[in-house]
Amino acid sequence: MKKNPNLILDVHEKPSTGKLIILAFQHVFAMFGATVLVPILVNSAAGEEVLSISVALFAAGIGTLMFVLCTKGKSPTFLGGSFAYIAPVAAAYTMGGIGAAFTGIMVVGIIYIVISYIIKFTGKGWIETLLPPIVVGPMIMIIGLVLASAAVGQIGLTGEIMEWKGIVVALVAFLTATLVSLRAKGFLKVIPILSGIIAGYVLAFILGMVDFEPILAASFFKMPNFQLPFIHYDLSWVGLLTIVPIGIVTLAEHVGNQKVLSSILDRDILQDPGLDRTLLGDGVATFFSAFLGNSDTTTYGENLSVIGFTKIASVAVIVLAAFFSMALGFFDQFTTAIKTIPTPVLGGISVLLFGFIASNGIKVLVDNNIDFGKVRNVVISSVMLVLGLGGAVLSITTKDLTISVSGMSLAAILGVLLNLFLPQESV
Repeated sequence: MKKNPNLILDVHEKPSTGKLIILAFQHVFAMFGATVLVPILVNSAAGEEVLSISVALFAAGIGTLMFVLCTKGKSPTFLGGSFAYIAPVAAAYTMGGIGAAFTGIMVVGIIYIVISYIIKFTGKGWIETLLPPIVVGPMIMIIGLVLASAAVGQIGLTGEIMEWKGIVVALVAFLTATLVSLRAKGFLKVIPILSGIIAGYVLAFILGMVDFEPILAASFFKMPNFQLPFIHYDLSWVGLLTIVPIGIVTLAEHVGNQKVLSSILDRDILQDPGLDRTLLGDGVATFFSAFLGNSDTTTYGENLSVIGFTKIASVAVIVLAAFFSMALGFFDQFTTAIKTIPTPVLGGISVLLFGFIASNGIKVLVDNNIDFGKVRNVVISSVMLVLGLGGAVLSITTKDLTISVSGMSLAAILGVLLNLFLPQESV
């Protein structure tokens, strides 16, 4: 494999032991904020613990190793949870418990595996036909905005009596993450979420908002709280149409991330090892993650940011980072400390995070020059945004079963159908 002169270390190269450890920790810290936020925010949306932080860390590590194997070590990608599934997983849990939530995610993984084999034999051109920017852009906006009210509630800006400490802590977390994104240099620039959480946590501790009792009571070492099918729950299909359609969006996100990684490596990942292999790795990792009792594990931007900044694309670094992540899942006091993060800290970070996701949806539309002078584009985006943000629910009831499609999933389905069947405008 020819070395890219723009990289310090290419995918096949291994740094010295000391540097390998440092770089692996950089990847862990870069992914940390996003990975642990997914279970925290799912639990917050559901009103009780659905996902475990320890399992999320372990699943991210083992999923990354699976991805490396499936791609023959040619795509240096660290996997983590996608924010796209926060609301759907919480909704599925409300409908049918953890069985509904984890069954839905496992099915997404299986679908990805099936699609990977279809791509292997038919090519990938049909994906862009199925998921053009006019569908993907509004869907990403919905993902970011559907939980906006939850972020506002976490801060305490609900019109009721406001607690000034919570407002101040949320503001500090928000401003820290924002300023790090704008002004920081070096590795600090790629961990704005983690920086904001730490700053908010420290201030919350000073203001007496942090309870350390759970940390002191926790064990040093503890097995992650795995939730296994047929042992802890039975498979349930009631949440399937709530979760599975979101796979449409994360599929497009996967393709986009591999394109970005290809530009960094100056090598087309979609050709070698191929989209079929990267999607296979994503699907296997997602299925196994849900099998253990976690949400999905997929490719995401923080890993790309670290590679882009450090110019280190060594798969050896990714593999060691995966083992570090798995090991962190066994340190009970560490994962318990994460649970003590005050709600206003999460609210301040969520305002930035959800807004950033929504803005990326707008960016997709702008970058692809979507013409909103065309009625067809207006119709597709309007239907998706109204249904996705309006909380629409379509219930299908049979004699023994009721299946519901929530607003976000309904928006994704109708967006795809409208794009396929609405006629083009006459010139």
